[in-house]
Amino acid sequence: MTALVSKRRGPLSGVRVLDLSRVLAGPLCSMILGDLGAEVIKIEDREGGDQTRTIPPFVNGESHYFIANNRNKKSVALDARSPEGRELLLKIAAGCDVVLENFRPGVMDRLGLGYERLKEANPDIIVCSISGFGSTGPMCDKPSFDLVTQALSGVMSINGHPDGPPTKLGLPLGDIGGGLWAAIGVLAALAERNATGRGCRVDLSLLEGLMGLLGYLGEMYLVTGENPGRMGSSHHSIVPYGLVPAKDGHLVLALHVGTFWRNFCRAIGREDLVVDPRFRTVKDRFKNRAELEAMINDVMLTRTVAEWQAILDAADVPHGPVNNIGQALNQDVVRARGFIKETRHPVAGTVRVVGSPLHFAGCYDAQPLDPPPLLGEHTREVLQELAGLAEADIERLIASGVISMAEANPSPTAGPGSETAARDHTSAGEKEMQ
Repeated sequence: MTALVSKRRGPLSGVRVLDLSRVLAGPLCSMILGDLGAEVIKIEDREGGDQTRTIPPFVNGESHYFIANNRNKKSVALDARSPEGRELLLKIAAGCDVVLENFRPGVMDRLGLGYERLKEANPDIIVCSISGFGSTGPMCDKPSFDLVTQALSGVMSINGHPDGPPTKLGLPLGDIGGGLWAAIGVLAALAERNATGRGCRVDLSLLEGLMGLLGYLGEMYLVTGENPGRMGSSHHSIVPYGLVPAKDGHLVLALHVGTFWRNFCRAIGREDLVVDPRFRTVKDRFKNRAELEAMINDVMLTRTVAEWQAILDAADVPHGPVNNIGQALNQDVVRARGFIKETRHPVAGTVRVVGSPLHFAGCYDAQPLDPPPLLGEHTREVLQELAGLAEADIERLIASGVISMAEANPSPTAGPGSETAARDHTSAGEKEMQ
């Protein structure tokens, strides 16, 4: 049993995913599935590939953006608009468990790769379709990107300071949320198929995906009829909960329950606040927010961030400094858990990447990460294995421009990573995006 477990790449070992998506939401979903052990076959346009291959900054011509979202995948470069390319895709799909795509609704049907056609090739196939507004409704054919999703979802309206304009989130959460929801949908569909033997289609709207993360803020409106406003770094209903100043910077306090509120009051030498009728309960502290926040800010300004960290750590108070990205990635707790991984890319060399936050104990041995693929790196391998093509057939398709391969010895500075390519590249896939 131990030997078998050690050979498994993850919980999804044995699951094969055909990934027709590009940019972020779909590739994030397929990367999650790949991290969990699935074999992911990424189909890219043979002329330029995934658009994110062109986004700077680069490492020896390889885009940081593509590296971030495409590890543990195989790349097949082909022209899906050609009859032979579509036929190859159907043959590959017949050997896959899941097809993932993020074209606008209707594009897959026009390519001859719609859900019904894929079911003919593989009756128990699972198809996950990600689009801006879903496959039905009055906006199903409209284009959308993360920024549009943030605006339409209401998320921008609650982000920013009360006296400032709506502000987009620093993270592209519309796309990231879409990728996470898509992964959840695929996993649920696989579980359903294991139970019933039936495949299905998962229809995901990025707009609904982001609105599905509104949580209590959406419910606040549904219950009261009032729109939550912008709170800066504070909480809509819990006080103190947000950014506070120190002598040499800032830190955050998250005093979500009474225990932490009492611990905090003792830590700052203000135990009187615990019994003060203005601040005794969550409701009281909310009602007297301005007065309480002013008092706390005055106290916090008396010490440095490091001094407060030592005091609040000892008192078991949830808090933290406001790290920049570099500080966050280099924290002791991050290093201790091995969250930052290394992978060896044939062009970029050894690169560090953000790993998966999922750690499994006792069910399989974690495997090294495969680097993001070169464009067309696995074209030959996949077409031989899944499409049953002979070497002569592959050479004919290369000559006719239907497929392409990665160069045997790619130049560290050549290819789609050049700034000229980044400026000039506009693929047909881009025009068909959700």
